[in-house]
Order: sequence, then structure tokens, then C-alpha cells
Amino acid sequence: MKNVDIRKEIDKLEGFLSIKPLYWDFEKGELFWIDTRLIPWQETYRSTKDYRRIAEAIKEMEIRGAPAIGVAASYGLALSIINSKSRKADELLKEAESAYYILSSTRPTAYNLFWALKRVWNSISDLEDVEEIKEKALNEAHKIYVEDVKNNVEMGKIGSKIVENNARIVTHCNTGALATAGFGTALGVIRYSHLEGKNLHVYVDETRPLLQGARLTAWELKKEGIPFTLVVDGASGLIFSRSMANMALVGADRITLNGYIANKIGTLNLALAAKHGGKPFYVAAPTSTIQKTENPNDILIEERSGEEITSIMGKLRITVDGALSYNPAFDITPPELIEAIITEKGIAKKPFLGEIKSLLSQPF
Repeated sequence: MKNVDIRKEIDKLEGFLSIKPLYWDFEKGELFWIDTRLIPWQETYRSTKDYRRIAEAIKEMEIRGAPAIGVAASYGLALSIINSKSRKADELLKEAESAYYILSSTRPTAYNLFWALKRVWNSISDLEDVEEIKEKALNEAHKIYVEDVKNNVEMGKIGSKIVENNARIVTHCNTGALATAGFGTALGVIRYSHLEGKNLHVYVDETRPLLQGARLTAWELKKEGIPFTLVVDGASGLIFSRSMANMALVGADRITLNGYIANKIGTLNLALAAKHGGKPFYVAAPTSTIQKTENPNDILIEERSGEEITSIMGKLRITVDGALSYNPAFDITPPELIEAIITEKGIAKKPFLGEIKSLLSQPF
């Protein structure tokens, strides 16, 4: 598929992109993204032609959310290739391999990062013409972008079937447009249900320490006109025990074949609260998030700077000097706490192993 055809495909997606978290500028030949660290105070876009700047943006969480990380990284690898001055294919691929390593070392838990980089690499690794390598790399990044939006819309459509009218939903972190190429995963399911005319109310965990719920999810829900209430992360037990909500719905950064999910720290607590309250706990994520392993110990949990929890957004210190801190960015929820996993190819129910393998075998 030529870039001009891809551009037409991207233009067709505009109706789903009320929020545009990242995009490729065809005239300038560079990637633009909204700096999520500044929301809700500012809506500031950054841009670059340098893959190292994209790596920095991912690491520093200007770009965050597993699908968005994958899309951005694919463009980063493509940029390293199309802006190379190498005239020999082997030299160009050697440079691309170095960029691959730098981009893949940014966020260890988000599986989409490795999935997307591998896709771009596999599209070029056996080519011998420099211009063809450049064209194929960028084209593959465009395809990953298009597929992400389309798959998330399809996931929203499929997932909306489990969301009843008058549903009251607890969600964690940010799983909307800002976490993807533009529509959302778990929040995409909520968004699609809202577009169907269902009456919904969302309880938004603030999601310490970087407040992705309070800053990003609340910002998106307000823009979409979806009613919500902001709550502290520890409120879900009370909310479920009082039947104020009838389900939990979250995203995932990595899923094993047998249904373990890695997601933002605090997700396991939410799942336990839902289980104790007798309410279903759902996960929505694309199949590109699935790692082909059954061992949850294969999931590397990212640990971030303790300054993120000893201060608020790095600006206001909230504890005593010298306090020890432990800041894992993710936790792992076991399959026995999960009602179902929603993907763009269908809904997997327990036992997950057979159902997830079946979903992966389906073409899209």
C-alpha cells in the first residue's frame, strides 16, 4: 500500500478522532504528539524528526498508554531510517538496529512497544534497496497507526454489548484516546456505549502517583460529555459494597495467554474490591497487547523514580525528607479475578487460555 493510499485511510478516520493524541504530518515528515504531562492545564503539541526525541517522550511519559507507545515507537524507528544518510542497505539496517534498541529500552512493561517495533523491523530486515527500506518502514508505521484506531473502534463496538443502559462503571488510570492513536480501549468501550445513547456514569480513580485518572480521564470524559465522578484510588471497596457501581472496566499494558494482565499500579486492588463486592471486573485491550507466554513472571514490572510518589507531579513535596519510597508502575491481576477480556476480535471468557489462543488465530 503506497503512502498516498495510507493518507486516504488516515483521512477516513477523522470522524473517530475528536481527540488527536499523535499524528504524522505528511508535509513536514515528522511526528506530532500532545504532551500528556501538561493536561488538563495546557494542550501543547510537540514534534520531531528525531527518533531519540520520541524515545525521550515515551520514557518521560509525554506519550503514554501501551497502544500510543507502540504507534509512536513505530514512527520513531521509521524516522531513524528515512532520515539516515546511509546509501548502503547493510549500513542503514545497522543504524536502524541501534534505534530499535534505544526505543525498546524506554518502557519495559508495555508489550505494544515491542510488538510494533518488531513489525516495522520485519517489514524491512530482508530488503536490499535503500529507498525500498525507507518506503516500507514508514508505510508499516502508518499501517500500525490506522489499525490501532480501527481496532479500538471495533473493540468499543464489541465491548459495548456488555455495558447495559444505566451502567455505573469504575475505571482506573487512562485508557482513552490519549492512551492510543485516537479512540481508546476501556474508555473506548465507554465512549462507544455513550455514542449508542446509553445512560452511563463513570467513577474515575485518580490513579496515583501521576494522576492519569484525575488529569487525563476526567479531561476526556468532560470533552465527550460523559458524566463522571472523581474518586481516590482506595474508594472502590466502599463504592462496590454500597452498590454505587455495577462493574469495573480497565485496560492492560500486557496480557498473558492464560489471562494474567499487567496494568497501572492499583488495578489489582480494584479487581479485589470488585470481587469482594460481587461485581464483574472487565479488561479491554487490543490483541497486540498479548504476550505469547503463560507465565506471569515473564512480565517485567517497570519501577520508576520514588520522587513521583514523594511529591505531586514533581512540584510539591508531600512527605518528610529522607523517606524511603517504592514506585512500581504496574501490578499483575490474576485471571480468577477477571470476568472477561475484550479485544478487537471478540470477547475472551474463562478459561482464558483456549479463548485467547482462538482470538489470536483469527484474521482481522
